[in-house]
This record gives sequence, structure tokens and C-alpha cells, in this order.
Amino acid sequence: MRVVIPARYASTRLPGKPLLELAGKPMLQHVHELACRSQAQEVVIATDDERIARAADGFGARVCMTSAGHASGTARIAEVIDVMGWSDDEIIVNLQGDEPLMPVSLLNQVAQDMEHHQYADTATLAAHLEHSEQLFDPNVVKVVLDRKGYALYFSRAPIPWKRDQITWGQKVTAETARGYLRHIGLYAYRASFIREYVTWPEAPIETQESLEQLRTLWHGKRIHVSLAAEIPPAGVDTPEDLVRTASLLAPPG
Repeated sequence: MRVVIPARYASTRLPGKPLLELAGKPMLQHVHELACRSQAQEVVIATDDERIARAADGFGARVCMTSAGHASGTARIAEVIDVMGWSDDEIIVNLQGDEPLMPVSLLNQVAQDMEHHQYADTATLAAHLEHSEQLFDPNVVKVVLDRKGYALYFSRAPIPWKRDQITWGQKVTAETARGYLRHIGLYAYRASFIREYVTWPEAPIETQESLEQLRTLWHGKRIHVSLAAEIPPAGVDTPEDLVRTASLLAPPG
């Protein structure tokens, strides 16, 4: 198991996001430290920005400089795999650089899930919705599974549509909401799959939903989804998220 942390400096709402300070450290350092507490043999930060590389070098991280032309973190990881010379069977965990509160247990869980499901091309996690408002929130990605736990589809819309229980935009009960699964954006895959994945063009459903994982389903590959052993707090996307996360990481007292 290797963990790769793609880190870009550019961010529409939070420029320089990986280097923003949280409890006295850059956000990226918090992410790197939690990855190092996992069962990973190696943790690599993948970036195309010298400022991020210098900061990561300063807290002792291994850095792989990658092309600035990558359209996604997955493409960046593919370059890391080739640069590092990892074998096709190596399990890679993709941990986003804006997830400083991701439970370490989930990194181990998704890697073990990948190892234990030989017919899966990707492994990821999900959790039951916690609030009724999440059902109609397009930023909360929903997932539907088959009986063996493989993803049938991911969507920003409420799926499956329970036509006798909900009306579009109408508030639903908490009990109804808990019947839905939200996707947690933590992935594991074998290096061979990533090498293949980045040769495919974007799928129409991927473009329409703006969900990269749909490319995998479009090409007939399988994504195994397990219920997360812990519920991770939200990542950092907005200034409000930054304040909330800083308070959670602040030392007590």
C-alpha cells in the first residue's frame, strides 16, 4: 500500500489551499502526518508547484514533481506511479490534500477492501446520509450499490428516486434520508488500473455529472463500495470550512 497525496496550489475559493495554516501547520502537513500513521509503506506528495514542494520538503515529506498539464489528481497519480517505478500489483490510495481530518482507519480500510476484492478495479467508501438537507445537495454525491456492494451509479441527484416518499426539493424525514448513501471521496486501486484509466477519454456521464469515477463505470469496470468504519468530517473547500477545521485541530485548553 502506497499513499499518494495530489496537491495543487490553485484553488478558486481558497488560493494556495494546501499551504494554508491550521493549528500552526500547513494543511498539507496535517494530511501527510495522518497518511504516515496508516499502514502505508510509502507516502508521496504529488505536485506541480515549487512552493508546495519546498513546504513539503520542509516537513520531511517525499515529493514527486509532476506535469502542470494534468486535468485531474488521478492523472497526476499515474505519473507518480511511473516515476516511482511501482509494480502493476501495487495498491495505491488516493488521499486528497484538503482532507486533514480524514480518519487514518479509512485509509487502511479502503486499501484492505481493494486487496480482498479481486474482481474490483477500484475500492471506495460510503456512509448513510446524516441530514435530510444532504439529499438534494449536489455537493453530496449519492451512490447506489448492487447486492454485492459494487457501484451501479454515482450522482449528484437523489438516487434511487423513491417516488412514493419524496417530492423534488421538499424536506424529507431523517429516516428517509438515512436510506441513502453518500460517497466518501477516498479511493484505492492497483497501479495497473490507473495506467489504463488515464488512456481513456472523458465519458459523457462523467462530464455531465462532473464525477470522475463515472469514467470507470462507463468502461465496464467495477467499483467496490464499503460502508466507512468511521464517518469523516468534511474536507476544506471554503473559508468557513477552514475556520471549522482549524478549531477541530486546535490543541485543547
